[in-house]
Amino acid sequence: MQAFTRGVHHLALCTDDMKKTVDFYVGVLGMPLVHAMKVPPGLGSGPKNRGNPPYENIRHYFFDMGNDSLLAFFEIPKGKEPRANRNAIGGMQHCAFVVTPQRLAEIEQRLKSRGIEYIGPIPQLPGLVGIYFLDPNGIRLEFACQPADGDDQQVLKCNRQTDEELRRELRTLEEEP
Repeated sequence: MQAFTRGVHHLALCTDDMKKTVDFYVGVLGMPLVHAMKVPPGLGSGPKNRGNPPYENIRHYFFDMGNDSLLAFFEIPKGKEPRANRNAIGGMQHCAFVVTPQRLAEIEQRLKSRGIEYIGPIPQLPGLVGIYFLDPNGIRLEFACQPADGDDQQVLKCNRQTDEELRRELRTLEEEP
């Protein structure tokens, strides 16, 4: 069976301080910056806008988050937009990255050495552990791994339920008002 998608091309988030964002994602997390540009005129508030933030000539930077996927940031002008509430409907509660046990230990050490507060490692699903922390924009991030999988992390295998377990939970949708 062919997968619905191959994965995430890029996840686009917002910052109001690209320098702090670059310093954090490259310096703390070790994600390489692979593309840095300014959004061309006309794509922000002009007629060619295809869903970009409504500002002209803003920075749009892309980081390699591994496995042929990118994490992107738009730099919103300071004071133009409110900070997001990660628990709001339609908001992003957190972004979880899968890593090997070695990389999880490395990220934890990087956070610790820079005095960045984090929670974890804590058990999640059976066989899954994760650490949680905030980036400079207040975005909650999680780095997670299945230690038993070593360098060959199997996300779907770890998270897959039986059909009966799925059906049992789905039945609760009909019970709620």
